[in-house]
Amino acid sequence: MTENTIERVVSPPEEAPVNLALVAGRSIDRPRIATRSEHDLLGEAEIPADAYWGVHTLRAVENFPITGIPIGHFPELVRALVLVKQAAARANRRLGQLPAEKAEAIERACDLIAKDTRFLNQFVVDAVQGGAGTSTNMNANEVVANAALELMGRRRGDYAALHPIDDVNMAQSTNDAYPTALCLALIFASEPLVQALQELAFAFKAKAVEFFDVLKIGRTQLQDAVPMTLGQEFDAYHTTIKEDIDRLREAAALFREVNLGATAIGTGINSDPRYASLAVVELARLSGQPLILAPNLIEATSDMGAFVLFSGVLKRIAVKLSKICNDLRLLASGPRAGFGEIHLPPMQAGSTIMPGKVNPVIPEVVSQVAYLVIGHDLTVTMCAEAGQLQLNAFGPTIGYCILTSLRMLTAAIDTLTRRCVNGIEADRARCLSLVEDSIGLVTALAPVLGYETCSRIARRALDEGRPVAEIILEEHLLTETQLTDVLKLETMTRPSRMAGAVVAKPKE
Repeated sequence: MTENTIERVVSPPEEAPVNLALVAGRSIDRPRIATRSEHDLLGEAEIPADAYWGVHTLRAVENFPITGIPIGHFPELVRALVLVKQAAARANRRLGQLPAEKAEAIERACDLIAKDTRFLNQFVVDAVQGGAGTSTNMNANEVVANAALELMGRRRGDYAALHPIDDVNMAQSTNDAYPTALCLALIFASEPLVQALQELAFAFKAKAVEFFDVLKIGRTQLQDAVPMTLGQEFDAYHTTIKEDIDRLREAAALFREVNLGATAIGTGINSDPRYASLAVVELARLSGQPLILAPNLIEATSDMGAFVLFSGVLKRIAVKLSKICNDLRLLASGPRAGFGEIHLPPMQAGSTIMPGKVNPVIPEVVSQVAYLVIGHDLTVTMCAEAGQLQLNAFGPTIGYCILTSLRMLTAAIDTLTRRCVNGIEADRARCLSLVEDSIGLVTALAPVLGYETCSRIARRALDEGRPVAEIILEEHLLTETQLTDVLKLETMTRPSRMAGAVVAKPKE
């Protein structure tokens, strides 16, 4: 291992001026980094003395310089990993497999790591990695072991006193510890998304109430349709978001079934027969989640169905959010040459060449997040399909994609609520003028005048560029009072046709 590798793993380099001596090719004296020696099946390696991770983590850092995003970037995953280690230690202690002193040290270390965010920078393995998550599991084992050693008054790396694999990973395999942690992490990470969706739904409902009496024209296929209220339009957004909250909760509930205790392929090799049930009970207690042991651990170890379904729900949310943002951009288009029915809060100058231009940047960024989530869903699908026999080796990328989607969606929705929806204003006059000028009004008149007559009126209004109401009065098809009654807000925006309605005849 080189000094450059150690420096890269310990902390990312800070911005610095160009070093002219380096550019000139001259050697530079660098301060030596204190190290400790560890070994694995490949041989000896030097580890930074102050690192909580060890040789297995080092190999992974060297092997997987892929995304630059370490697993410590996902606090929910780190928390879930150490909770799995803590639950395993408790179960093994109760079964008499793990000495009390070691179990207590592991538990205390797990508590410390789960609560102290400073440990996140010790989870340095790239989120995308080969080995079905083995490197992530090794990273967790080593950090927990070295934190426990310190609590025991030992030095880091003194694995004769407490071993990362023999003790911290007792009765576990990556193939049950990692998927279980990933399930738990996704439960944790979905909670902020649910909260963000609830706040967005509330914001749309508040606007629905505010705009309940704003008459506007509805549109289908970007053509004038029939009148509605702006409140009805925004209430539909409220409803669709509320539906997504229900679907998200249903999908997240699938992760409560875990395979902890399955060990390598689901047979439970190297674990006490009582271990699986006991470990899951302990994990449920520690996490506060109603976890259950999968009924068939071989199936649960190889199946990725829950992840595919959950990712699909995230895609559904993304698709619907982007559609809503498309609507908001259309409704706010202008300011003079577009729909101009609503005004989005101005967030920033929109052009370096066109003074005064303001763009709908918040809906735009939400749509771009949606496209990323949709892409992640396809990646999850392909990774799940690529499983073979008793294991799917592509869990790390599944986890990376879903955790990233959850984080981005949560941030995007929060931004949409606070920096856009809460500040939307209606242009009431503009909405009304578009209704009055639209030939869509004839639909409300069809039960009274008949389809054929209304088609003729619509064609005439379109050809002559005149309002529908003006032509109806000109032809004496209805009196002004009758026309006003038919075109009332409550008549045009909800079911109102009465049985036995008489169809008027055009005046000869």
